[in-house]
Amino acid sequence: HTGYTLSYNKTYHIANWVAYELTAEETLSVVERSDKFVPDPQLSSGSASNSDYKNSGYDRGHLAPAADMEYSYQTMVESFYLSNMSPQEPSFNRGIWSKLEKQVRQWAIDDKAVYVVTGTLLTKGLPTIGSNAITVPRYFYKVLLDYTEPEIKGIGFIMPNKGSQEPLQRYAVTIDSVERFSGTDFFYQLPDDQEKVIEGTIDLTKWSWTAT
Repeated sequence: HTGYTLSYNKTYHIANWVAYELTAEETLSVVERSDKFVPDPQLSSGSASNSDYKNSGYDRGHLAPAADMEYSYQTMVESFYLSNMSPQEPSFNRGIWSKLEKQVRQWAIDDKAVYVVTGTLLTKGLPTIGSNAITVPRYFYKVLLDYTEPEIKGIGFIMPNKGSQEPLQRYAVTIDSVERFSGTDFFYQLPDDQEKVIEGTIDLTKWSWTAT
């Protein structure tokens, strides 16, 4: 799509992951949030419908947040494609997950740009909702790469799909840890020596922690 790339899983009927670069300029809102959830026109079958979520007890949780896509009308519309949604506990979606999304936008401002990958951890036997059997993930993740000098760095997060009062730092892990958990090789185009350091280490002091 215009603002993000999405990998869709037709077995589980939700996305494996979405990926995009978020720049400081793109954090400036120029369009209003649409709140119009619609099917993804690029998916011929297997996509969720709004009826799948109705009375399910779960939110239509964005993977690529609407607030990251407010820099154009087209990106806002595409952020509400149902392929970009996953069932999230309301206390999670509106709580610590929202806090992490706000923190990512602040990092994009602080560091001029960040690369973001947000995904679901999918395994057999998970519960489903609706007539289209939309899988409810037990865990969600984010990995972030700051690839601007002077301080190139990376960080990952793995969070259970439930409300939490813990600080964001509690869920911070290395990108390598998320790769092992998800089976996805995220920033494989980095030079090997950089990739080993960026993905294998984490320094919480290099990141601001301002989200409330």
